[in-house]
Amino acid sequence: MDLLVTFFLVCGLVIFTGGAVGILRFPDFYSRLHPAGKLDTMGLFMSMIAAALFTFKAFSLDAVLTGLKILLILVFVFITSPTATHAIVDAGVRANLMPWTKTEKRDAA
Repeated sequence: MDLLVTFFLVCGLVIFTGGAVGILRFPDFYSRLHPAGKLDTMGLFMSMIAAALFTFKAFSLDAVLTGLKILLILVFVFITSPTATHAIVDAGVRANLMPWTKTEKRDAA
């Protein structure tokens, strides 16, 4: 069981790290919101699965209630994270932020 918990925690850490790198590397506001909105949700999912598995070492009423609380946290995050990302994108559109476009440099030959 400890190996499975460690696996999910490492997966969550890798996903969070990928999201942080994506936020730093992407060129504009809109493309940065993609890793911010997607990868934090998946990283939290992996971390919470690890926490839920960790609580089920001893099967008891407390472990079941804690697992249900973790499940409710996941449901709440899965509902609010895309909603928050959409609200931030909408605020960017209303502020007239233009998306990044690739400009090609042409040699004057």
